[in-house]
Amino acid sequence: MAAPAIGSTRPEGVETIPIIDFGSQYAQLIARRVREAGAFSVLVAPNVDLEELRSLNPAGLILSGGPASIDDEGAPKCDPGVFELGVPVLGICYGMQLGCHMLGATIDRAESREYGRSRLIIESPEGLFEGLPGDMTVWMSHGDQVTDIPATFQVLASTDTCPAAAVMHAEKRFYGLQFHPEVTHTPHGVDLLRNFLYEVCGCRGTWRMADFMEAQCRSIPALVGNRRVICGLSGGVDSSVVAALLARAIGDRLTCIFVDNGFFCVK
Repeated sequence: MAAPAIGSTRPEGVETIPIIDFGSQYAQLIARRVREAGAFSVLVAPNVDLEELRSLNPAGLILSGGPASIDDEGAPKCDPGVFELGVPVLGICYGMQLGCHMLGATIDRAESREYGRSRLIIESPEGLFEGLPGDMTVWMSHGDQVTDIPATFQVLASTDTCPAAAVMHAEKRFYGLQFHPEVTHTPHGVDLLRNFLYEVCGCRGTWRMADFMEAQCRSIPALVGNRRVICGLSGGVDSSVVAALLARAIGDRLTCIFVDNGFFCVK
């Protein structure tokens, strides 16, 4: 059975924020933060087709972090056409570096790798930083950073070792953050992400997780028809949630098979 298209997982009529995942350990956390703020999010691969993104009717787009340097052989890239979709784009860490590189900035190895808490000084307190303190603690984890920024960019915030810790390209509606707003180590990070959704993208925050559950319970029968379904069940969160959704959607046409992965053995 073919996998459903990305758009088929989107509840109808909701504000959607696709997240292009470049291998970030925090990608799922970014998606969670967006959903908690009241917008639907979906993770997509770097090679996602632009038409598939358009089919989601996105309110905005997020480029995640990742472990690569943009000059590495095989480093993940996305289609530069994402900046022509007509929606705001937020780049986080590697996503910032990639977006800035595509828009004409230079990316170099930082003189000193930043890992851990840093003090961020806000230079432009509107938009992303609306209502936030003039300086705040953020969580850094990077070895590269943006340098030689063209005049088309505006620096929004800096740290002692990262002069362009947050930037904006007004014409392309691109915003870049060298730090990670999605983690709890950035105390105002959730507020910043909400500003991106509400102040920049114009979201209303009308989506709820319960809406997604109901939408999936409607879409599953349409996908499987009258056939029976086998679900591999490990006992973990992912497979257990899938099993619960399937049971609610198709009832006794579901058969769960427990997968003994070795971690449940007691001697």
